[in-house]
Amino acid sequence: MSADAQVLPSGPPPAIEARIRALGAVLDMRTTQEIYEPLLAQQRRDGIQIERDLVYGADERHRLDVYHVPAGARAGAAAPMLLAFHGGGFIRGDKQQRENLGLRFAREGFVTLVPNYRLAPAHHWPAGALDVAAALGWAIEHAAQLGGDPKRIWLLGESAGAAHVATAALLTRFHPPGAAGLPIAGAILISGVYNVQLELLARRQFGVPTPDPRNEPYFGSDFARYPAMSVVEHIDARAFPLLITYAELDLLPMQVQAGELFARLVTRHGFAPELAVIRGHNHLTQVYSINTGDESLSYPVLRFMRALGA
Repeated sequence: MSADAQVLPSGPPPAIEARIRALGAVLDMRTTQEIYEPLLAQQRRDGIQIERDLVYGADERHRLDVYHVPAGARAGAAAPMLLAFHGGGFIRGDKQQRENLGLRFAREGFVTLVPNYRLAPAHHWPAGALDVAAALGWAIEHAAQLGGDPKRIWLLGESAGAAHVATAALLTRFHPPGAAGLPIAGAILISGVYNVQLELLARRQFGVPTPDPRNEPYFGSDFARYPAMSVVEHIDARAFPLLITYAELDLLPMQVQAGELFARLVTRHGFAPELAVIRGHNHLTQVYSINTGDESLSYPVLRFMRALGA
């Protein structure tokens, strides 16, 4: 375990936390970028090798970047691997915007893969889950040449990426045929959508507009199909290590769904997931803060993986 992962987690600097709290539980990309772009411009990049735009499938979005310590600078043992899927409300987002995540976890010794995946409205459910499975298969196949251990692979998703990871990991229809589960060491779900039917029925309470600019492009406008696309209703995977997180100032639907997913996994499906609240952050700032010296999110993620042998 590195020295970075042993220290008590540092949170957002007081001035930044004050700005985040003043914003409240909203999506404000402009202000988030104003806060974090200067910090990310100065983030640590030393000692990390990046391989960009490796192809893992047929679509133009089937590209991923790999962050790792160069072979000559690491010990001989194969490294743990992390696949990290970006957010973007199902309709936007790019792996380049999560360079901070790739750099941070590579510095901790993980071969870190940051894929793109297909976006709505050109692609609909379950395209994202299929892309998670495809990227995972590619990572397993290429683990040796990347210096990674195919038996120690974690999946991480945030926001829409968390919805895709949850679907791929918790529903056996997306597992390899004949497999006794998805071949992963564990998964981290950060502020995801796990019950699209709930979001539909509680639009008023959640403050979601109609039509829904986030969910409808991906899940469609045939609302009778929403229960069939709600992960919480169809969990049938064997229990595996799982960390569920949401931000203290997260969007209300994400807070409610994190609690619902946790409760259903514990009471109905034999899981014992870890649960963490990311203090001092909102839906966007928690991920932007990674690799800026703020360990609010990266610390619980690293602690979870280290406890399982990463």
